[in-house]
Amino acid sequence: MRKPSLSPSKISIYLACPMKYRWTYLDPRGKLFIRSKPYYSFGSSLHVVLQRFHDEGDVGVSTVEEAVAKLEESWITAGYSSPEEAAEALAEGRELIAQYVEEYQARPATAKTLHVEKQFRDDLGEFILIGRIDRIDEHEDGTIEIVDYKSGREETSLEEIQNDLAMNCYQLLIRSKMPGKRVLSTIVALRTNQSVSFEPSTEDLNWFRQNLIQLGVEIIERDFDELRPSAKPICANCDFLPLCLRDESFASDLSELEKVEQS
Repeated sequence: MRKPSLSPSKISIYLACPMKYRWTYLDPRGKLFIRSKPYYSFGSSLHVVLQRFHDEGDVGVSTVEEAVAKLEESWITAGYSSPEEAAEALAEGRELIAQYVEEYQARPATAKTLHVEKQFRDDLGEFILIGRIDRIDEHEDGTIEIVDYKSGREETSLEEIQNDLAMNCYQLLIRSKMPGKRVLSTIVALRTNQSVSFEPSTEDLNWFRQNLIQLGVEIIERDFDELRPSAKPICANCDFLPLCLRDESFASDLSELEKVEQS
């Protein structure tokens, strides 16, 4: 039997709410309630352009003008409340892409891009860890750099990258594929082009790996059919709220939670 697979996205959703994990990945009824989000469309549109820009085998997007044209060509409108909102977001996207390309090309070329939007896999025993990485660079001294774009952020911090679930998962994946290499993690806040880099120690990454395996086993062994929803602050904006409201005890708990938040 094929081993189950987990990704940073799946694990993050489980940590946020096991019921949301059930509706998203396990129970087909959930698919009827998933709605497009404008921030997903915005980020996906920018990622398409950055993938083309950093792909050394693709010479079609190498200038500001070409990058902006590619954004307009690949612009995703799903999730926006109106054409006006989508047009406003596109205008912002043009500015971010132009700024990014100009600043990137002004820097000294000290690294070579090895991969863009590439998926990696690693067998962790009970499950397969998978992750799609925005970009992987190799520096002149052989150091590998994992680059992750954050389209909704204006800034990031060292503490944030140290505790970022996805970045630590990517570290595990790349170190298993490139043993003996130094591996940096870098988050780029696209709204300001601010970036922060961090190299976790082997000890810290081993600790993370052990805890990740424990959490992964918990997820794949959990009986989601017996799971009952519990009220959380994130429930109010969740696509699956109508499904969870079918549970009478949940509806009562959510009502009490809303009273507490309003007081």
